[in-house]
Amino acid sequence: MKRAAGPGETFDRATLQGPGVWRGHGFHSLPAPGTPHMEAFLVSTGIVALAEIGDKTQLLSFVLAARFRKPWPIIAGILVATLANHAFAAAVGTWITGLLGPEVLRWVLGLSFIAMAAWIMVPDKLDEDEVQPLRFGVFGATLVAFFLAEMGDKTQVATVALAAQYEAFVAVVAGTTLGMMIANAPAVLVGDRLAHRMPVRLVHGIAACIFVVLGALVLMDIGA
Repeated sequence: MKRAAGPGETFDRATLQGPGVWRGHGFHSLPAPGTPHMEAFLVSTGIVALAEIGDKTQLLSFVLAARFRKPWPIIAGILVATLANHAFAAAVGTWITGLLGPEVLRWVLGLSFIAMAAWIMVPDKLDEDEVQPLRFGVFGATLVAFFLAEMGDKTQVATVALAAQYEAFVAVVAGTTLGMMIANAPAVLVGDRLAHRMPVRLVHGIAACIFVVLGALVLMDIGA
């Protein structure tokens, strides 16, 4: 049941067309259940899974697997480190959304996605000294090494941009974390046998194309 507008209150047009929620100054229409969040989740999963192939943190997964030979503590450490790192990155993306105006944000995000397309084609290298000694056990060593390696990495920057684009914190963090696990869990379980069989350039080319498309859509204001 719709109520009449009180003094100083207005209804937007969408309110008269479908369900809404009261936010103090008027009704705001609700999106179709789950649709924007599902899109954010699926795009985040796919793009990070592709971007992570051959990335520094996947190389770290190979090194950890070869050094410690205990896959499940390593996978658990990667999961916790990724959740913490990407939650921080998504929080930054959400903060940026509130900081910048819509027009400035559109240009920043569009150009950022296109820049990511170029960056992802640059091969990564890993300094094996980044792997910490076993002072905290396999899980702790993995957590610390992976968290630090992910700081400023391609997939963390992508998480910032995706969170700012979709404004769906939980969906983006869940998607990017799943994407990281899709790429890194097999790397830990299978090891170097997987590394030599991956068409890294092809996978990175696909991810770069997706970033370019995302950037173009944002700059053209399509889907807003």
